[in-house]
Amino acid sequence: MGRAPASVWALVVVGLVALGSSPLLIRLAGDVPALALAAWRTSVVALVLAPVALGRSRAEIQALTRRDLALVVAAGVLLGVHFMGWIVSVQLTSVASAAVLVTTTPVFIVVLGAVFLSDRPSRRTASAIGVSVVGAVLIALGQESEGAVYPNPALGNALALGASLVMSVYLLIGRSVRQRVGFVTYFWTLNVVAALTCLAGCWAAGVPLALPLPVALLAAAMGLGPGLLGHGSFAGALRYLPAALLGLLSLAEPILSSIGALLWFNEVPSPVAVVGMVTVLAAIASVVSAGSGKRGG
Repeated sequence: MGRAPASVWALVVVGLVALGSSPLLIRLAGDVPALALAAWRTSVVALVLAPVALGRSRAEIQALTRRDLALVVAAGVLLGVHFMGWIVSVQLTSVASAAVLVTTTPVFIVVLGAVFLSDRPSRRTASAIGVSVVGAVLIALGQESEGAVYPNPALGNALALGASLVMSVYLLIGRSVRQRVGFVTYFWTLNVVAALTCLAGCWAAGVPLALPLPVALLAAAMGLGPGLLGHGSFAGALRYLPAALLGLLSLAEPILSSIGALLWFNEVPSPVAVVGMVTVLAAIASVVSAGSGKRGG
């Protein structure tokens, strides 16, 4: 893995705090089309980075190989899909449930590695994956009992899991590309594609992009905070840290989000949901501590 500079670790910590604010900002935006929020969020990042990318990094962008460009485009599409699914999930279920389920990324990374990279998981890893599924079911059941509070907990939880799966592929692609491509070139191109993907989603669904000024400001905050600082820190760290390790670090996000939801919205998870959340987090921690299942057993 190599040694990451201290500045990388500091940036990741800042990024985690920013990512933890994401579901809170989404909830504050209220009953606004999720696809519009996703389009604004990604577009803000692309616009903010455009002067630097088109100035300092223009030559590197133009020098991208077809393979690297195709990989960045694929990652950008996945990131756009992730945002759309993630934001919808927060609007349908609790902040805590969505935040926990979306951090099952390390489990998916292990599974994808086993399927596509012939990286067979150990018994411990396979067991942890099974336990995480049980935890996800407990979370869903816990939120179903509060159906009067959340519009569609089952669908929201499913979308959060789907967003996690998409994110795992995005991280694996990003880990590969970032070994060869600079941060600004990668992250700006990535967000341009993500923004276009979200805009296409809005067009296909007939969702208007116009937002009230207060909501537009929240969307801009999503772009500058979770988008630029949060995902930007992870994109930068991918050059130094494995995707599975970053997935493990992302487990701090639901803790921060849940604390914020408790303080701001008085959103207290049901006991069953809490058990499910602890189960999922423990299972994911077990996967990573086992060395991401690299040794068969």
